[in-house]
Amino acid sequence: MDTILNASKSGNITLGGDLTVHRFGYGAMRITGEGIWGPPKDHGSALKVLKKAIDLGINFIDTADSYGPYVSEELIAEALYPYPKDLIIATKGGLERTGPNQWPVNGHPSHLKEALEGSLKRLKLERIDLYQLHRLDPKVPMGESLGFLKEMQTKGLIRHIGLSEVSVEEIEAASQYIKVESVQNMYNLSERKWDKTLAWCERNKVPFIPWYPLSAGKDHANEVLKTLETKYSASSYQIALAWLLQHSPIMLPIAGTSSAQHLEDNMRALDIHLSPEDLEKLDTVV
Repeated sequence: MDTILNASKSGNITLGGDLTVHRFGYGAMRITGEGIWGPPKDHGSALKVLKKAIDLGINFIDTADSYGPYVSEELIAEALYPYPKDLIIATKGGLERTGPNQWPVNGHPSHLKEALEGSLKRLKLERIDLYQLHRLDPKVPMGESLGFLKEMQTKGLIRHIGLSEVSVEEIEAASQYIKVESVQNMYNLSERKWDKTLAWCERNKVPFIPWYPLSAGKDHANEVLKTLETKYSASSYQIALAWLLQHSPIMLPIAGTSSAQHLEDNMRALDIHLSPEDLEKLDTVV
């Protein structure tokens, strides 16, 4: 197994037709406190893992104003600003925080305005390269939420717009207002609820960003992964990440961690090349 770790091994994917990033990104949710609330227990470790991500060639970092809230974005700027020229930071708006593990949806334009302005300030950016609506708000007409984001795009504060936790029908409805350039849905070896959305993304060459890519999985999935650990000299988590990358060419995993060592461990998935037989076995595990 190649011991050189670098995200470039994952290959490249293009966002919005003009932003090319490696297909192995970093999700910056877990550098905050417990319950994704407040500051991290170890501030230094949080900065270290962000810097390690850059050292390992990662050039796509996913965050949100609600992570902390605000803490994740602040740490990213503290650790990495001024940013490498090729680094793309994607952030999200559309959720409020009322306490640990509490995520009320708010897609009202006034809230999105506050969220966007806050993200720009915290990240020290003049424009967000990829701004994703964290959730569609059933209490707010889609056209109001997306119309605001489109307006901000026209003003140059947002480069590209993405959606999170959406069905094919919702993407197609949203496409009346915006050009959907990314989709970020929960997806992993055991959670395939969004297979149809993934297929839509494949047809339209839209990057699919799976959040929670390292779910512990269902018992059967875990059993299958266990049977492959010895063959590939890898952990179940590494095999699950390798499966994501090989499952679809438009997949952009963002495995998150607060540990630099764990980040390195995750990246060893890039050296795993599943056989066609094992890939099929994992494809049909659910």
